[in-house]
Amino acid sequence: MNQMTLLRNPKQRKLLFSAGLSWMFDAMDVGMISFVVAALAKEWKLGPEQIGLLTSINSLGMAAGAAAAGILADRFGRKPVLLWTLLIFSVASGLSAFAAGFAILCVLRFVAGFGLGGELPVASTLVSESMPAAERGRAVVLLESFWAVGWIVSALIAFFIIPDYGWRIAFAIGAVPALYALYLRRAIDDSPRFAEIKKAPVSLRNRVIAVWSSEYRRSTIMLWILWFTVVFSYYGMFLWLPTVMVLKGFSLVRSFEYVLIMTLAQLPGYFTAAYLIEKFGRKFVLVVYLLFTAVSAAWFGNATTEGMLLAAGICLSFFNLGAWGGMYAYTPELYPTAIRSTGAGLATSFGRIGGIIAPLLVGVLVGRDMAIGSIFMIFFVTIIIGALAVLFLGKETKGTELL
Repeated sequence: MNQMTLLRNPKQRKLLFSAGLSWMFDAMDVGMISFVVAALAKEWKLGPEQIGLLTSINSLGMAAGAAAAGILADRFGRKPVLLWTLLIFSVASGLSAFAAGFAILCVLRFVAGFGLGGELPVASTLVSESMPAAERGRAVVLLESFWAVGWIVSALIAFFIIPDYGWRIAFAIGAVPALYALYLRRAIDDSPRFAEIKKAPVSLRNRVIAVWSSEYRRSTIMLWILWFTVVFSYYGMFLWLPTVMVLKGFSLVRSFEYVLIMTLAQLPGYFTAAYLIEKFGRKFVLVVYLLFTAVSAAWFGNATTEGMLLAAGICLSFFNLGAWGGMYAYTPELYPTAIRSTGAGLATSFGRIGGIIAPLLVGVLVGRDMAIGSIFMIFFVTIIIGALAVLFLGKETKGTELL
């Protein structure tokens, strides 16, 4: 099948771009937080502990949302849960613009994280179930590529709007996806596979038991290790990259320019993964991209010149985000329709715990004057563990029909 067939089928193209735009809004919100925190710290005189709490509480919401939405999507359908999670995070983001104090902002960021964390695994499951086997993996990786677009948009908002109009307007822009949810309600259909099982739903208890049954236990263990190691390393490394540059003594590039360079490097990472995932398979893409991510992390942590840091950072961005695309494509394929969203949601939720721990751990280690090279070797080892889990515990799903 021609690799562009996917973009020529109007219904599949509409679903991919519709879900992709919701994915873009998610990324825009996550990206915005990293820029808003800097302005907030100055205006509200926040200490490092409060900044760490604000970023971690968002991840805590994402962990809760991923588990809840995955469970609900197997009971009520992918489309309604996708719409509700989009509305929840949009409204909470918009209300954040009116937060009068730190405590209420933390509550709103937890709620926004809940919607955000819930939407991602449900959107990837919906796209995966709605595509033919030969195009399924590529479609989900292309869906993930909208994440980079969202980060670019957030960087542009940070550059052109926050300096002149303040951080509140950035959160207010985050409410726009609520209007998009109204469009999505008419634009997309629920998964045809979910319609087949809707008449005989499986109870939550039986779904959780099935995820850990002898038939799927190996895949579940592999996915939980994979998600934890990838999310742990991503949030530990990427939230600290600009700070690491300063700690290494470089005033390399202004943060906006640096984030933009890093984000642009994500796009070819996604696109090459989208091509290779249907050519060589899911395990190949995940293992190769994770190994190169590990090497890039070690390289970045031990880089001694400005050029080496930028080159290592670009490679880190390219391979890490390509691996993310492969992971989102692979996860829904390992479970049957009746428990697919539950399995994917629980794996994603467990992974988000890594996103809570890693930024706090790096903060503690930096505070104790641990060398940056040593800190990044922790990420090197973590990512290698994830690659080995896929290599030895994962099964290839390329070209197989979903059950």
